Amino acid sequence: MHRFFADENGIVNGTAALNAGDSQHALRVLRLGSGDEVELVCAPGRYLAEIAGEADGRVQVKILQALRPTEARTQVTLYQGLPKADKMEMITQKTTELGVHAIRPVAMERCVVKLEGKDAGKKTERWQKIAREAVKQCARVAVPEVLEPKKLALLQDELSQLDVLIVPWEDARDGSIRQALAPFEGQEDLRVGILIGPEGGISEKEARWLAENANAKLVTLGPRILRTETAGLCALTMVMAYRGEME
Repeated sequence: MHRFFADENGIVNGTAALNAGDSQHALRVLRLGSGDEVELVCAPGRYLAEIAGEADGRVQVKILQALRPTEARTQVTLYQGLPKADKMEMITQKTTELGVHAIRPVAMERCVVKLEGKDAGKKTERWQKIAREAVKQCARVAVPEVLEPKKLALLQDELSQLDVLIVPWEDARDGSIRQALAPFEGQEDLRVGILIGPEGGISEKEARWLAENANAKLVTLGPRILRTETAGLCALTMVMAYRGEME
């Protein structure tokens, strides 16, 4: 079923209009017309709707019923050490599909990529666009916010707002994601941070700083060393599974 977004007016008296871009796509490309059923996304919900007609270039739809919510109750922010090449694009797309709440690229000691100023802004816009496209594909309602890259040392205040910060680290000898989440069992709207190092990993100095200044839980993801683009997906999936967000 074709999926579209409502315009800024939302749902009024059981009807809504598609936004300008989606209206044009529905009318000119897909050739949809009155009576065709579509999925309407109108945050914080999604709905089965029927096209009722067109007015001023906007497709008008009638709401038929609410559909199952797709947004996770657990709000997970991925703090991703800046990776090389186009890995950040894949990480953004796949973590959006898995339900991430927000993404913050992080400049760390062993990052090869350096992003500042206009370059950082352009890259962030590109990643945000990828997140928006992924939301449409995976039937989500809310688009994760992709924040501009920031140095790890400047994130202390932000990290302190989390309920728990989970840091997979290859030198961790004990501690697991399950153990890190155990104290919060049953707590709704949990704010979780996952911090992943770049290709070179997290330095011992950074791990110590995170434990002392951000109350990070240093955990292991098992005996195998995962690539940076794999570790975040693995950790996020585990958090979602342990929190019952994949049932």
